[in-house]
Amino acid sequence: MPPSPLENTARVLPDIAVEPHLAQAGALDWVGMGEIEMPVQLQADEGRTVSSGARVNAFVNLKRSDARGIHMSRLYLHLDKALSSEPVTPASIRRLLKDFLESHADLSDRAMVSLSFEHLVRRKALASDNSGWKSYPVTITGLMDRGHFSLELGLEAAYSSTCPCSAALARQLIQEQFQADFAAGKPVDRDAVLAWLGTEQGIRATPHSQRSIASVKLRLVPSFQSFPIVEIIDRIEDALKTPVQTAVKRVDEQAFALLNGQNLMFCEDAARRMKAALDADERIGDFWLRATHLESLHAHDAVAVATKGVPGGYTALPDGLAGR
Repeated sequence: MPPSPLENTARVLPDIAVEPHLAQAGALDWVGMGEIEMPVQLQADEGRTVSSGARVNAFVNLKRSDARGIHMSRLYLHLDKALSSEPVTPASIRRLLKDFLESHADLSDRAMVSLSFEHLVRRKALASDNSGWKSYPVTITGLMDRGHFSLELGLEAAYSSTCPCSAALARQLIQEQFQADFAAGKPVDRDAVLAWLGTEQGIRATPHSQRSIASVKLRLVPSFQSFPIVEIIDRIEDALKTPVQTAVKRVDEQAFALLNGQNLMFCEDAARRMKAALDADERIGDFWLRATHLESLHAHDAVAVATKGVPGGYTALPDGLAGR
């Protein structure tokens, strides 16, 4: 049987997206892909490159009301090329968004990409010679809006918070137990008191503590060349004083108990500490932060939110929608 004429010519595949939209028309704010699985590379200390698995969202707007849709495959291919070829930097995010728009020149004038991943950092123990890995959730979001480029860096860090009110109530109970065990008007034996302090009867109450989450969203000044992820995390943890630990021996646990006792804090205290630390960082043009204490006493969380207070900047929305 002779070959069909179609077998000797290049096949032209139909492209429904470029055909006029015959049904209900209208421009759309964002169209694209969500939760794309891709690796992301970051520049680490001493020139090292670290890689993490990321979830990526890629969008452009659809400004033409008569167009059926965008070219999603183009977004994916640009993402794959950009994230595979070099570490993520502010410059690479900007180039990626320009590629999005150039590939949709007749359809879009806004582009957005967000990368969410876990950044692993090796942390030393508080007192022993051990160390271990801590994972910090990170989100990098880039936006190109009619020629204006902006970047947001989102971070989370876990810490411990010990309730000042609970600590005061526990101290009162310990005082009452001391009054009961050591009668007034009688000599107090130092060794007996020292032994009493080491018993469960003596320390009859302890304050409640809980794991807590520091969440921040930052707009960095335009001059930075890389994302100062670990530096910002260090600044937050240094302000809070009680970051959760990795490898822990008894000597480390005791050191952690001391840190908690020296840094009693409500969620309001934690938010103010972070606010002061971020205010003092000249690399940060604007910020939104949230201290969430996952209460061990209550069945709900205790939350405090703060912003830098830049006119036209972040709004203090407690639900984490730190929009402009």
